[in-house]
Amino acid sequence: MLLHESLFLLLFSCVLPIFPLFILYGTTFVWDKAPATGFLERKDSFMAESVLEKFLRYVVIDTQSKEDVEDYPSTAKQLDLLNLLTKELKALGVQGVGIDQYGYVTATIPSNVKVKVPALGFIAHVDTSPEVSGANVKPQVICLYQGGDIALPGDAAVVIRESENPDLKQAIGKTIVTSDGTTLLGADDKAGCAIIMTAVQQLLGNPQIPHGDIQIGFTPDEEVGAGTKFFDVKKFGAQFAYTVDGDTPGELNKETFSANVCTVTVHGRDIHPGSAKNIMINAVRVVSEIIARLPKNISPEMTEKYEPYIHPYVLEGGVGKASVKILFRDFNTAGLDDLKTIVEKTVAEVQPIFPKAKIDVEVKEQYRNMREGVEKDTRVADYLFEAARRAGLKPEWKPIRGGTDGSKLTEEGLPTPNIFTGGANYHSPNEWVNVWGMEKAIETIVNLVQIWVEKQ
Repeated sequence: MLLHESLFLLLFSCVLPIFPLFILYGTTFVWDKAPATGFLERKDSFMAESVLEKFLRYVVIDTQSKEDVEDYPSTAKQLDLLNLLTKELKALGVQGVGIDQYGYVTATIPSNVKVKVPALGFIAHVDTSPEVSGANVKPQVICLYQGGDIALPGDAAVVIRESENPDLKQAIGKTIVTSDGTTLLGADDKAGCAIIMTAVQQLLGNPQIPHGDIQIGFTPDEEVGAGTKFFDVKKFGAQFAYTVDGDTPGELNKETFSANVCTVTVHGRDIHPGSAKNIMINAVRVVSEIIARLPKNISPEMTEKYEPYIHPYVLEGGVGKASVKILFRDFNTAGLDDLKTIVEKTVAEVQPIFPKAKIDVEVKEQYRNMREGVEKDTRVADYLFEAARRAGLKPEWKPIRGGTDGSKLTEEGLPTPNIFTGGANYHSPNEWVNVWGMEKAIETIVNLVQIWVEKQ
C-alpha cells in the first residue's frame, strides 16, 4: 500500500491509535513521491502537516555531500532541499527568509514579548553522509512497532536487530521509519530539518506561546566537516543556539569529540608485473602494512564513552600511488597529538620495509570539543535540560562520539549544544527514527523558547 494513496488510514493508524478500527499492528507503508504541485499554495493543508509528513518529503531528496571538493556546497543537489526549505519558510510566513551564495538558509521569528530575551538559534543540516548512498531512498513507515528484529525489504542481509538497538524497546507501540536497506534513511539530519520546520509551524500557529527572537538556520556540508565554513555567526544574530542533530529521545549533548583527519599518502613506482623484480614499489602493499600495524584496541569498534580512537575509513589508489584517510577522535584535544604520534611511529616502522617508497603524513584540524564554550554560560544547557524534562522525558547529558555544526559554532563564540531527533544507526542502511522522538524534540523546542522568557 502506498502512503500517498492511503494518507487517511496512515494518520489514524499511526497518530490516533485510540480508534481501534484503524489500527494495523506492524503495518508498513511506503512513501514513493513528493506532494502534488500547488502543495505550498494550500496553506491550510501545509500548516497542518505533521512532522512525519515533512520528514517523508525531505528524505526522498538526495542531498549527499562529497569530500575533497572545492565547490561549496560540495554537491549542487543539496540546494534542492535548501531551496525547498526556503520556499516553505516563506509559505509559513516567517520573516527575513533568505538563502545566500553558499546555500545557508536563514530566517527570523520576531519576539512576541516585551521583556528582553536573548535571541535563540535552531540549526539543522541538510546533507547526508558520503559513506552510504542517499539516492532513491524508499522510506518504510512501520506503524505500532511490535518489537523484534526488522528485516528490510530491499536487501535481505540488512536487518535492524533488537540486540544491537536497545532503543527499539522505547519504540514499541510507536511509529518508526526505516529505509528499505539499499540506502541510508537520511534522518541525520533531515529529522532535524523536519523537527525545526514543525516547531516553526506550531509557534506561528499559536501566537500565545511567548518567545523572544528566534533565528532559524539550515546548513550544507556538515557531514564533510564544512557545515559552518562560511557561516556568518554575527549576521545570524543569535546569542545562543541549538543544533537538532542528536539521537535517542531525551539524550542531550554539550560535549563532542575534538577531531582531526590524517591522510597518509604513499608514492610508489608502477611497472608491468612481468618485469617488476627489484623495480616495482607497490604503494597498495605499503598502505596495507601501515593499516595492519595500527593498534586495534583504539578503533571505533573497540571503544565507547570517552575513549579516543584512530579510524582508517577511506582507502584509495593503486600501485603507483595510494592513500588512506584516518580519523583522529578524542574528547581531550591534547590527546589528538598522541594519536598523531601513534600513526607517525607506525609509518616509521614500515618505512624500512619499503625503503624506496615515499610516505607523506598530513594532519588537518576538523573541529573541537564544545564543552568549554557551552559551560561559559550554563543557562544554554540548563534551560535545555528543563525543556526536555517538561516534555515528559528523563533527560541525560551524553557525550557525542562525533561532532555537530555546534562544535564549530561554539568555537566561534555561539554556544550551541545539541538536541535529540529520535534517530539511530546513522550513516548506514540500518538507520531508523522513532517518530515519537521527533515529536518530543518539537515539544522540547517549544518548551525551551518559553523557559528563556520565564527566566528573564
